[in-house]
Amino acid sequence: MTSRTLRAMTVLTAAAALCGAAPTAYAAHTTTAAASSAQAADRRVPRIVTAWARAWNGSEPRALGALFTADGTYTDEAVAATFRGRKEISGWKARADSLIDNVHVTIRTTRSDGNRITVRSVYSGHLKGAPKPFAVPMTTVIDLDRHHCRIVSNKDHYSLAAVLAQSGLPADWTPPTT
Repeated sequence: MTSRTLRAMTVLTAAAALCGAAPTAYAAHTTTAAASSAQAADRRVPRIVTAWARAWNGSEPRALGALFTADGTYTDEAVAATFRGRKEISGWKARADSLIDNVHVTIRTTRSDGNRITVRSVYSGHLKGAPKPFAVPMTTVIDLDRHHCRIVSNKDHYSLAAVLAQSGLPADWTPPTT
C-alpha cells in the first residue's frame, strides 16, 4: 500500500467517523464538491419544507396557508409584499396561480439552525402573456414555531429583474390588476 493510498484511506475513515459522530458539524464545515454531494445525499429535507414546496407546486391555495400559524407572515421580498395570517397567505398563492402558469418550486438544499430553515431552490413558471417561461434561484428563510410544526415567518428572496428578463418582459412590467 502506497503512502498516498494510506493517506486517502485515513482521510476517508476520519471523515466517516466525523459524519457518524457529528453530522451537523460535518455538514456545516464541508467545502469540497464531493463532500457537498455526500452531505446532500445524507441530509433529509425537513417535513415542513417538503409540505411548503408541495403547497406551492399544487393547485390548492389553502394548502399553503394551512402551514402557517394563525398570525404567520409571508414576505415576497422581490415584490415588496407581506401577507399576514392564513387567509392572506392563501390569497397570495391564489394570486400567484392566477398570474403564473406552472408555478413550481424545486428544492436544491436546506439548512436548519434551531427554529430557522434556509431553503435554496429554483422558482419557475410562465407569467401569463409572457413570451417565455422563467426559472430563477430563490432563497427562502422560514422561521418555525417552537414545536417546529407551523411556519411563523417566510421570506422569499429572488430577483424580479431576472424573472422579467427571462420571461421576455420589460423591466417596468407590472401584473394586471384583477
